[in-house]
Amino acid sequence: MSLEEKRIGVLMGGASSERDISLKSGMAVFEALKAVGLDAVSLEVKNETEDEVKSLLSNSHVDAVFIAMHGGFGEDGRLQHILEKIHMPFTGPKEKSSRLAMDKLVSRRLFEKSGLLVPAYVCLKKQDSLKIIDRLHFPLVVKPTSQGSSIGISFIDAFEKVEEAVALAFQYDDTVLIEEFIEGREITVSVLDGEPLPIVEIIPKKKFFDFQAKYEKGMTDYVVPADLSEAIARASQKDAVVAYRTLDCRHLSRVDMILKEDRLPYVLEVNTIPGFTATSLFPKAARAAGVSFQELCTKLLEFAVRDNG
Repeated sequence: MSLEEKRIGVLMGGASSERDISLKSGMAVFEALKAVGLDAVSLEVKNETEDEVKSLLSNSHVDAVFIAMHGGFGEDGRLQHILEKIHMPFTGPKEKSSRLAMDKLVSRRLFEKSGLLVPAYVCLKKQDSLKIIDRLHFPLVVKPTSQGSSIGISFIDAFEKVEEAVALAFQYDDTVLIEEFIEGREITVSVLDGEPLPIVEIIPKKKFFDFQAKYEKGMTDYVVPADLSEAIARASQKDAVVAYRTLDCRHLSRVDMILKEDRLPYVLEVNTIPGFTATSLFPKAARAAGVSFQELCTKLLEFAVRDNG
């Protein structure tokens, strides 16, 4: 059965802190698929249960799924597990890869084993003393280990600010990652079906690229392709593909990095369900490679059907 003969369900929403962003991504994808003549239906997840997902798909007679759910249920492998159990083709990495990528601590350890550079860091549990950070140097970044879109993240430059930052992060997770803030150029390298796309440089108008800088219009400038030497661009793209393969991703990922003063790329994290509005970073990178938003959405569904099973 060709893609044109299938009914596509675009899963969006959920109950995570990234629900609103997911709805924007989902509707953008839904409209793109309709624009190219595909039989698409928008499906809003609310309760994040297996029964709900199965009911949405069954009642809509869906043949394949485009996942546009950010955070929690959509990215940590739970949704992928359900879809794999019912042999439903879906876009993006499978259950295990999604789970590994969502856990910033586990994925970071895997990146280190693969020879990738990562910021110096410590892991903090609720019972741990804050003195554990004595081995790090300020400024620091404090974040939950399993959140996206800069949710629960703080940038701090003194020990007296640690307690408040840690308390905020613990609102979203039982484990907190504290890492040294690396001064440098922030870039993101998207990977499409194992191949790197043009690099996007992120230039926030405030000191840090936090939630406000990420989603408030006019707060950040983006340069694509990033103005980098060929050697640095190649090294960054190579490391992005290594990160993608380390987590055994498929179809797509977006690898966030910092280029330190010595120009070496440091891997921060891998996003398996990146933002998917027409102006989001992954689609920006694809457009720079000559792939339109509509073509990108269609390609990902083709990959899903190709790799089902």
